Amino acid sequence: MNIAVHGTGTMGTVIKELGGENVVAFVNDINEIQKNLKIDVVIDFSHFSKLEKLLNDCVEKEYPLVIATTGYDGKILEKIVDSSKKIPILLSSNTSLGINAVNDILEKITPKLEENFDIEIIEKHHNKKIDAPSGTAITLLETIQNSLSEKYEVIYGREGMKKREQKEIGVHAIRGGTIVGEHSIIFAGEDEIIEITHKALSKKIFAVGALKCADFIFSKKPNLYTMKDMFK
Repeated sequence: MNIAVHGTGTMGTVIKELGGENVVAFVNDINEIQKNLKIDVVIDFSHFSKLEKLLNDCVEKEYPLVIATTGYDGKILEKIVDSSKKIPILLSSNTSLGINAVNDILEKITPKLEENFDIEIIEKHHNKKIDAPSGTAITLLETIQNSLSEKYEVIYGREGMKKREQKEIGVHAIRGGTIVGEHSIIFAGEDEIIEITHKALSKKIFAVGALKCADFIFSKKPNLYTMKDMFK
């Protein structure tokens, strides 16, 4: 399998090193790839501002695409969905296998805990991360929301003098130092607390997951996939 890595930053470099000879292109623009080079799949770890052009180029060249970039808006999401009708796209806010296991756990336990437990999400990242809350925290939030029997209000951070309402989900972002990534989901009940925490100790875990995504997507038909589809 010939992989093109789109985005030559830290994560792209880790994927290049881990992917070895399978990574045949390492670029910031798909058009930089040699014309006679066969590409089976593109892995994107770039910047959300580059996504629109990347989608156009991959559709034109019929390259299957793994998108691990976060921070994009609803307009780009619509374009991703539209592009997936023409090429296979795997969209993941976090390519860690562990985080995706956490999502599966949340689907199962949220309906059993929602009546008697308050729910809070805390995410921590390095001081250079520009989007808050993280794409992973948003995905975890969406998993919880989709597992609840009714709609809860989302509170981003807390301040002032106001009691917490029962049907709220708090989401909190911490930025500092070189924290690779940490996500905690807290279910706080009467005299008991359940806390699920995932800690990324290096960026390697995201590269491992991204390469597994590439292996999954390159032989698929046009559609929008997630990592959940990998484990069906």
